[in-house]
Amino acid sequence: MTDRVLAIDGGNSKTAVLLVDADGKVLAQTRGPGAPPQTVGMKRGLDVFEGLAREAAAQAGLSPDEPIASHTAAYLAGADLPREEEDLTREITKRGWSPSVVVGNDTFALLRSGTASGVGVAVVCGAGINAVGVAADGRTHRFPALGQISGDWGGGGHLGEQALWLAVRAEDGRGEPTELLPALLAYYGETSIANVVEKLHFEEIKFDPHPLSPILFKVAAAGDSVAQSIVDRLIEEIVLLSTVSLKKLDLVDEAVDVILGGGVMTGQGESLLTPIRNQILEVAPLAQIRVVDLPPVVGAALLGLDTIGASPGAELRLRSAYDDHQPTTNSTLDVVASG
Repeated sequence: MTDRVLAIDGGNSKTAVLLVDADGKVLAQTRGPGAPPQTVGMKRGLDVFEGLAREAAAQAGLSPDEPIASHTAAYLAGADLPREEEDLTREITKRGWSPSVVVGNDTFALLRSGTASGVGVAVVCGAGINAVGVAADGRTHRFPALGQISGDWGGGGHLGEQALWLAVRAEDGRGEPTELLPALLAYYGETSIANVVEKLHFEEIKFDPHPLSPILFKVAAAGDSVAQSIVDRLIEEIVLLSTVSLKKLDLVDEAVDVILGGGVMTGQGESLLTPIRNQILEVAPLAQIRVVDLPPVVGAALLGLDTIGASPGAELRLRSAYDDHQPTTNSTLDVVASG
């Protein structure tokens, strides 16, 4: 069988799949909804992954009777503990997509997509928040990333919850006045935030905190000190995740890569990124701090190519196929770099 890598980036909000050959040529790509097995259940989550993987195989012209790839590199949100990685590896192996399987947290894919070696620290702030560090000698540092019980703070969902919490307290007098209150009333189309809370309680409207996160940033940018306090707290948390990882791996005096990614972080531009960079540099002055410019699924594919011992030019070929960032269609890449 020709060597191929099936790469899966399984985020909370979306799933991306790439099928690449050993030379880094993209054979197919598909995208679908987020389906973290820890959230939606193992069978349902893997069914989503399998559907996208089979679609990619069909795009590549593979027979339904042959393995999709020689190796599966699945980097998934929610794969936070070794036990979870072991369980997922076992269940994915049963699916028969490839003879070999590696499962890891999706933050490792972010780190690999932003570095040539996979060495450094990566912090992701999207639907959730997490970080991972990898030293040149193979040592790693990571956080459980299990939410409140493991000390986490941040992520789009959490920020949205904070925005509503502050608006409620502003209306009932327990909190400071904030422009979050009229902003959220406009979002929900209500005249009182108490009405919103009641409808949420009785499930007359579904509470999705993620759309409230951009409102928080917009209100903060307009000069609201209450909203800005939450943004400042997020900056502090991202800096802590970065610098604690650097310290644990003895990298604070090294010219090490610190990769930042995730929709919340990258969607706010320099107003968020500049203070993060400045505060990290106070601790690690030689750090090279960059926003990832490739989707994490490319990092998953690169980790897969590393595993199968791909040719040195494979990484360059794969990266060059994504010069314009992630394509906007679900079809195979129209242009694949030659060479």
